[in-house]
Amino acid sequence: MRPACRRLLWVDCTAGAVVGAVTLLALGWLSGLYHLPREQVLLIGGANATYAAYSFALAVRPRRPMPLLILLVLANATWAVLCARWALLYADTASVFGLAHLWAEAGFVGGLAVAEWGCRDALRTAATGTAGYPEKSP
Repeated sequence: MRPACRRLLWVDCTAGAVVGAVTLLALGWLSGLYHLPREQVLLIGGANATYAAYSFALAVRPRRPMPLLILLVLANATWAVLCARWALLYADTASVFGLAHLWAEAGFVGGLAVAEWGCRDALRTAATGTAGYPEKSP
């Protein structure tokens, strides 16, 4: 497996889990800081947490069917477009922090979609050490 692809799914699921957990735990505070509706921030946090579970389920599989990888790429690309759309939609009302979050998430997740598409063949099988866990880098 190409070195750049080796940990891509782990980066994906970890990022989604961290953003989802922090967003859900700080929901009220972030809604105020971002000047975004509470429901919007809840959607962002919930989607990130749900998405993290899906990418984690792929990361721990020794073999990954191509349709599930394509679904992952499409989900990332769709989420990137939605985040950019919301940044434009809330441009007049959201704070600089809210807009920064939306644009940063759009860029990061869009980048993941591009990287995962480029690594899709390599991602079909996990680079594993013992017991199915990822190999440690030298």
